[in-house]
Amino acid sequence: MDEVFLEETGGYIFALLLISIVLFFYLRGKSRTSKKNVKKIEEAKNLGLFEPVSLHPFVNENICIGSGACIEACPEKDILAIVNGRATTVNASRCVGHGACFHACPVQAIALYIGTEKRGVDLPHVSQEFETNVPMLFIAGELGGMGLIKNAVEQGKQAVIYLNKKLKKDHKAQFDVIVVGSGPAGISATLKSAEYGLKYKTLEQDTIGGTVYSFPRSKIVMTSPMDLPLLGKVKLVETNKDELITIWSDVISKNNIKIDENEKVESIVKEGEIFKVTTDKGDYTSFSVILAIGRRGSPRKLGVLGENKKKVFYRLLEPEHIDNQKILVVGGGDSAIESAILLAHGSNTVHLSYRAEAFSRIKPKNLENINSYSQSGKLQLLLSTNVVEIKDESVVLNRGGNSEDLFEIENDLVYIFAGGELPVKFLEKAGVRITKKFGEAILSHK
Repeated sequence: MDEVFLEETGGYIFALLLISIVLFFYLRGKSRTSKKNVKKIEEAKNLGLFEPVSLHPFVNENICIGSGACIEACPEKDILAIVNGRATTVNASRCVGHGACFHACPVQAIALYIGTEKRGVDLPHVSQEFETNVPMLFIAGELGGMGLIKNAVEQGKQAVIYLNKKLKKDHKAQFDVIVVGSGPAGISATLKSAEYGLKYKTLEQDTIGGTVYSFPRSKIVMTSPMDLPLLGKVKLVETNKDELITIWSDVISKNNIKIDENEKVESIVKEGEIFKVTTDKGDYTSFSVILAIGRRGSPRKLGVLGENKKKVFYRLLEPEHIDNQKILVVGGGDSAIESAILLAHGSNTVHLSYRAEAFSRIKPKNLENINSYSQSGKLQLLLSTNVVEIKDESVVLNRGGNSEDLFEIENDLVYIFAGGELPVKFLEKAGVRITKKFGEAILSHK
């Protein structure tokens, strides 16, 4: 009996020991992971990537169980990490607001917030029907706070559904609806308007695709399927901007959809029940308007002499076709750095001018790549410099803002990536109320 007891006891002790060893290594692994992630957070703070600039996840630590489902779901990677058994944000400024983490969390511990207590984000007043405080003036897509392409497509479609219900068939305007912008929300709204047989006009200051068209060729711009009017479900999980724009162009062509490109809207004024939309090419009237423009609005300009020359651009298209050129890229963000790297091939001579002494708020990989390209001589960094004048065959710059420390470089092309200006004045002139949001939930499970 004693032998059986001892044998059973020994078995229990061995099992307990084995469980203890497994638990020890598991907890040690979790501890190491937490320490690594804490280090990542410190690095993100040093690089200026910790503070979110737009829509971002907020984790309720009282609910989070640390499953890691949100981390696995995030296509951007390194936005979230596990620290002390709970999810937390790391590189929050890189979040694009796709919401995959929100849907993936098994215990509904994540909400999507706009702004923080320290940094406010300007947002227009929009109802659940995407209508602003100005009746029949709708906002869909990025301008309303949602940057995910799938969401923008859905909002553009829903805005038309709502406005169609309120549309007066006997109005005196030229159009039932004018859509401003041909990005994801604008294209979706246009297709839905055509599907309903509405009298529509779509105005785009650049080309089809809006801000998506200016993304680098390899950049992933969609991470979940979308339901496009007149086409149906597009079941692409990952794609790049060329594939996405091809899909849009095909459905536009097959359905004889007309989009007026290179026509910039300058003002929208409501006169009674009718909107007067003024562009750089003429005036139009409409019973309703959908604003489907990006948050950046128009590209921010440097305001220097010669900036209106034809060799100056604010987005990069087909970099592989540009060769044997002397190029100046201006800016210190991810777009400027990625563009400079894409241009640094063949016989091109590339300079990158940035007004600060060092890069901040950029992706670590971009920082690594730009330093590598600079050290190898593939491009030349001009830190602490500002453009003073753009000439036909050269560009004049100064160092550190010193008007006396001028120098000149030979130049064929200039690409400026100084960000964009949120069209606050444009919106306020149209009568739309703007509010600065300081850490408010845009999407939650409550």
